[in-house]
Amino acid sequence: MRAIILAAGRGARLGALTANCPKPLLVVGAKPLIVYHLEALSQIGVKQVVINLAYLGQQLENYLGDGRHWGLSIQYSWEPYPLEVGGGIIQALPYLGTEPFLVINADIWTDYPLQQLRLPPAALGHLVLSHTLHQDQGDFALVNGQVQTPGVGVNYTYTGIALLAPALFTDFIAQVGQSLALLPILQQAITKHALTGEVYRGQWIDAGTPERFQALRNQLASLF
Repeated sequence: MRAIILAAGRGARLGALTANCPKPLLVVGAKPLIVYHLEALSQIGVKQVVINLAYLGQQLENYLGDGRHWGLSIQYSWEPYPLEVGGGIIQALPYLGTEPFLVINADIWTDYPLQQLRLPPAALGHLVLSHTLHQDQGDFALVNGQVQTPGVGVNYTYTGIALLAPALFTDFIAQVGQSLALLPILQQAITKHALTGEVYRGQWIDAGTPERFQALRNQLASLF
């Protein structure tokens, strides 16, 4: 299995913290955020990782190199400007092969066991959701294992962890090189009843705001 770590974003909500440092290289605990993901992927046997880059991306490439330090082979998908999540994945598809691949947002921290991710038959994607709401209505609902739009049942936050099939992007390939959010791609899969999910109730935090980033630093300070 291959994986893509999404690391191209500016992290504007973090203000001065990302003025000169890309968000994935911000240190929490004893190491940069992105290193936790590389270690987790290596531990479950993933060998090939793609990282998309835009804002201050050269710092990331310089720091991570070819990935051999973690027993990985890292390929970089450079974007002329941030293509958002959907556009970034579409541009990186040539590196991701023909089998379902892992997707991880670089700006999260979690103890989710990646080895348990499975793509059910006939599904084009499987999302990991959290009961922690980072917005009023949440991102998605989940009914009998099928991801639904918010408002149908209990709502949850998308964690930024998913297992996606390349076929999920078939109808959007023509938009390669264009900025495209992931949401319309997932919404199409919802209409096809081809998007499944699970709720994870363990440790997970999106470190995308100064308050949540500081909360994560405080949480991990006791562990290192």
